[in-house]
Amino acid sequence: MSINYDVLVIGAGSAGLSAALTLGRCRRRVLLADSGPTRNAPSPAVHSFFSRDGIRPTALLHLGHEQLAPYPTVEVRELKVTALTKLAHGFQATGHTGQGHPTTVVARRVLLATGVEDVLPPLPGFRELWGSSVLHCPYCHGYEVRDQPLAVYGQGKAVVGLALLMSRWTSDVVVVTNGPGHLTDYARQRLRRQGIAVREEPIARLVGTVRSGLRCVEFADGSHVECKALFLHPPQEQRSPLAAALGARLTSKGAVWVDKQGQTTVPGLYAAGDMVPGQQQALLAAASGSKAAICLNEALTRTEVA
Repeated sequence: MSINYDVLVIGAGSAGLSAALTLGRCRRRVLLADSGPTRNAPSPAVHSFFSRDGIRPTALLHLGHEQLAPYPTVEVRELKVTALTKLAHGFQATGHTGQGHPTTVVARRVLLATGVEDVLPPLPGFRELWGSSVLHCPYCHGYEVRDQPLAVYGQGKAVVGLALLMSRWTSDVVVVTNGPGHLTDYARQRLRRQGIAVREEPIARLVGTVRSGLRCVEFADGSHVECKALFLHPPQEQRSPLAAALGARLTSKGAVWVDKQGQTTVPGLYAAGDMVPGQQQALLAAASGSKAAICLNEALTRTEVA
């Protein structure tokens, strides 16, 4: 099956839903390809989202889908896009539905909002507690664990910055590095001034459950440090290879590079949300999707009124 659209939006998280809403209001014929759970699905709540602070991630997405319903030019389908081909005047997307049926879609423009995957340390407890008490964003979750003992995981300059930032929410912060922390003397001095201890022993596991939360970081020598949550900035990978497969430029950190209009280095291919450079938060992803959609619509309009 092949159906022509103005825009194919791939990914139905905050960025994709926001982009589809903006494009629907522009009366663009849009297909929103929803391929399943979003990055923040394990989190109990979305915070710092104006008018929706504390809402469950699934509830926020449900609202987003509901608000697309009044726009007749927007279609939402359960669709996993596995390949994009550049055409003379657009793109061809191939993939399969949730029932496994092959599908082909042709669109004048494509907006990627497929997000990223967090690469967590291969230690017991990190994956199990991810999103509940192993956390990445202090702006999303710091307030909920304020004035409690917190651990910050990592090495080098990055862990120092995050640990110092966490001292905004609590005076009880410890850095755990799982071996040599690669910290400069100046970095250690800065941490000491804030009363932040550094534990460089190898980590055995995180102790806790999703229901009860994190209890402590247990080290290989049997000692432990108690904490109610652990923050880290893990490396990330693109959830989808579509941009790279088309030859779109990636940054040194693996993000998809975009210009001020949200367009990648592939003409007609746009990207928004966590997959592009910048701070990551649901509200910012939504704003990124809306901005890219506006720029995309204006670019299409210029081709139509020339």
